[in-house]
Amino acid sequence: MAIAETVLEVILNGLQQGAIFALLGIGLTIILGTMDFLNLAHGALYLIGGYAGMFFIRETSLSTGYLHSIGVTTIGLGLGFAAAMVLVPIFGFVVGLLMERYVAEPFYDRPETDQLLVTFGLALIVQELIKGVVGGTTFQPASPSTIFGISVGGPITLPIVGAYPQWRLYLVGIAVVVIGLTYLIIEKTDFGLVVQAGTQDSEMVRMLGIKINRSYSLVFALGAALAAFAGLIGISFQTVSPQIGTEQALIPAFLVLVVGGAGSVVGAIFGGFVLGITVAAMTVLASQWAQIVLYAVAALVLLFRPEGLFGSTGVGE
Repeated sequence: MAIAETVLEVILNGLQQGAIFALLGIGLTIILGTMDFLNLAHGALYLIGGYAGMFFIRETSLSTGYLHSIGVTTIGLGLGFAAAMVLVPIFGFVVGLLMERYVAEPFYDRPETDQLLVTFGLALIVQELIKGVVGGTTFQPASPSTIFGISVGGPITLPIVGAYPQWRLYLVGIAVVVIGLTYLIIEKTDFGLVVQAGTQDSEMVRMLGIKINRSYSLVFALGAALAAFAGLIGISFQTVSPQIGTEQALIPAFLVLVVGGAGSVVGAIFGGFVLGITVAAMTVLASQWAQIVLYAVAALVLLFRPEGLFGSTGVGE
């Protein structure tokens, strides 16, 4: 019974982490697969989503940073998690539009090294700005107690596992719904078809009178919104600090891309959950090896299938 309990708990924990990895991976893969743009600032979007979520959800006390130095000791609107679920993706979408217009677009025809340098530089700037304004203090998770009048706080009794935080089950369900909607948008809508066609032959799409650059802007913004939403989900059960963009988001997102295959939404979903469950399992078996095993899995995929498990060059393939 103890083994069964451990296995089920690993799966549940893996699904939580995998949901975040999948959201990050989808956002990154649709940007890279559609626009052939390497965005190392993707982790910064996760960071922005996390701090924006914390700001919308609750009032938070500050002990360091510029705001504290000028007498601001508390920030936050205290609107609750339900409001943050609406506001954070919108905020991320707007940030994505601005980033695409003023950072990504000027570098579309530049070498990949230039793209890497400018987006990595932007990520560092965002991290240091947040650290400077609100301080480098680690904040506690912003776990909700109710959403839309539904109690999601406290434990719930599950078969075999026993008491388990019920919010974490809702978290997985919410993430799966968002992932499913994103898949339908990319695969089943006219917008998605334009994106897929643009991936194959953008010049032909322009000749048909379709403004592919506008679709590119929306793709970038959609990827940013998903990363920001992942940040909101992440801070609901993980601590919040300026380093989460790099430590918890950027590297896992690229590993998901490697495992699933660039441009494959299905690959990003599959890779995200596989890596999430892998981390959860290794945390139980040998926590010090958890991150190393992620690299090992990615290396094996690169060795035997360089294009990824669902290898494709465009979103629609």
